Amino acid sequence: MKTLEGKVALITGAGSGIGRAAAIKLAGEGAQVAILGRTPEELGKTADEVAAWGIDALELTADIGDPDSTKKAFARINEEYSRLDILVANAGVNGVWAPLEQIKLEEWDETQAINVRGTFLTIQEALPLLKKTGGVISVVASVNGTRIFSNTGATAYSCSKAAQVAMAKMLAVELGPFHIRINVICPGAISTAIGDNTHQRNVEEVKIPVEFPEGAIPLTKDRPGKPEDVAELIWFLSSDHARHITGSEIYIDGAQSLLQG
Repeated sequence: MKTLEGKVALITGAGSGIGRAAAIKLAGEGAQVAILGRTPEELGKTADEVAAWGIDALELTADIGDPDSTKKAFARINEEYSRLDILVANAGVNGVWAPLEQIKLEEWDETQAINVRGTFLTIQEALPLLKKTGGVISVVASVNGTRIFSNTGATAYSCSKAAQVAMAKMLAVELGPFHIRINVICPGAISTAIGDNTHQRNVEEVKIPVEFPEGAIPLTKDRPGKPEDVAELIWFLSSDHARHITGSEIYIDGAQSLLQG
């Protein structure tokens, strides 16, 4: 019995990493999936993997930080499915990591535009569809800015991730009467390509020397988690198994943040 049969899911940032793994997992559980990203070639690869489950993914090329682009994407979802049951707000960037006085305003704004404004716009546009029958939102944040504060130079990124946690908790109360659940997932080290979007500049100038015990991740020593590990959590939160869970921040990091926070 597939747990998400008859459901429609939208996954942002679905071209790689956690987003791609989530799309494949939710499709495997029977959901129709819409996959959103900025790179058509990457979305095409995800769609090919989703097709292995007999699901024809709706590919949406969009920039979640742009209101017009986001509106058009949701218009397509409404046109194709007329409903939405599951939203995975996963798209994000690491941005520029640098001493605070060296971060340019446009660099700060770009990180907030994608990670905070993009999450806001995605959820806001999804609400008319989610309110039809109720639904589930999973916001993918990070251990940075929520339980780890030792990555000096990551101020812009950490602030954006903390904002996502606050947003999810506020909306859990606001959206509860509409039978919409929302939770925020805080991954630690996961083997994804998000590092490609990280631009570190002179962070050693503000780095505080800290010596951790052998192995930065207690559960696995130095081995990071896999995107599929997070996808399993997204599936659980999207299913009826988690029907009474909302407004929660859930850490998936092998206790990394407890050691490094």
